[in-house]
Amino acid sequence: MSERGPATAPSHESSPESPSATAATASLTRARGTSLLVTFILGGLTALPPLSMDMYLPALPQVTDALHSPAATIQLTLTACLAGMALGQLVIGPMSDRWGRRRPLLVGMVVYVLATAICALAPTAELLIAFRLLQGLAGAAGVVIARAVVRDLYDGDEMARFFSTLMLISGAAPIVAPLIGGQVLRFADWRGVFVVLTGVGTVLTLMVWRGLGETLPPERRHTGGVGSALRTMRGLLGDRVFTGYTLTGGFAFAVLFSYISASPFVVQEIYGASPQTFSLLFGLNSVGLILVGQINGKLLVGRVRLDKVLAVGLAVVLVSAVSLLLMATGVFGEVGLTPIATALFVLMSAMGIVLPNTNAQALMRTPHAAGSASALLGTTSFLVGAIASPLVGIAGEDTAVPMALVQLVCALLSVSCFLALCRPWQQRDPQPAPAPAKD
Repeated sequence: MSERGPATAPSHESSPESPSATAATASLTRARGTSLLVTFILGGLTALPPLSMDMYLPALPQVTDALHSPAATIQLTLTACLAGMALGQLVIGPMSDRWGRRRPLLVGMVVYVLATAICALAPTAELLIAFRLLQGLAGAAGVVIARAVVRDLYDGDEMARFFSTLMLISGAAPIVAPLIGGQVLRFADWRGVFVVLTGVGTVLTLMVWRGLGETLPPERRHTGGVGSALRTMRGLLGDRVFTGYTLTGGFAFAVLFSYISASPFVVQEIYGASPQTFSLLFGLNSVGLILVGQINGKLLVGRVRLDKVLAVGLAVVLVSAVSLLLMATGVFGEVGLTPIATALFVLMSAMGIVLPNTNAQALMRTPHAAGSASALLGTTSFLVGAIASPLVGIAGEDTAVPMALVQLVCALLSVSCFLALCRPWQQRDPQPAPAPAKD
């Protein structure tokens, strides 16, 4: 792999006096001037995947009974949505590099709303699975284009700060989504959850239409077809440092997915916490992630080199994973809920440093292929997380060792990718000029 920036399609820059350059500058100025609205919109778009997944979780038993299907079949509705969000980013990201951010985002959001509405009316499990897949494919537009828009509007430390700010909104989604789903089920059946998601999608679509302008000017768009998009992605993956940050963030995200998948069972069944206690601990961990993300963005970024901050975050994740495995295997004797909960809190909080900084560092390498880069970042995270999640229950229901072991292995892989591919001790230009691709 090369250490240079990825090869991308040539960018035909216009002169500062040209109308297109003036329009692009005006667009960026307007976007920055309405930063609060833009932040809220982008935060809502990145919160859409956890809302679509987690709000539905309390309704799974009802869906099983209502559609007269086995639990394993209904679980496929979650898998389909997750797979759609992972694969959809590979398609929509390059599309946004070619046609701009606004049109693919609006089309994706409209399809998301329609697919979600049909999910609310689905008469069979098979139809529900099919439209959950479509819901995921369309919903991927929000998260992948949101990252690309951040890359369009911000650079360097500003981009890292903005990613940390987004965690105020997107980080709260896993907290409130199951609560909202549970409250909806008090007044409606499982179909009401999809009605609420349809409403959320409609509001977000209107906000994008009215409040988010185009951020990728025509002269920076790619004009090639599928072949050009594939060459762009190949060039991105050929950049050793970009690939390093992508894998570092992907394996760190797998640590997070492992926690989400296993923590309800570990905390309640093994360590005897009540559902209310589990909800409180889950919320506290999410708050820790958000608060550390804000410390990262407000206090660390701009004062400490991003690689140093990222290294500290990864070290904390690794130490926490080791501690969890030692406690789970009984090295310290019988441990109660408090030590386990403390280690999980520290591990989750460190994600507030790791996730925004890996995204920022990767996207700094891709000034002219932000959509494709965002697609690779998102797809890698979702796929690695989806592979890691089932492994946490591989040894049955009597031990927390699988969760701790999966987290430790993923943490070790994350650190290894950071050291071997990113090579943080090397001084380099954070935004190397991309080499033009020759057709």
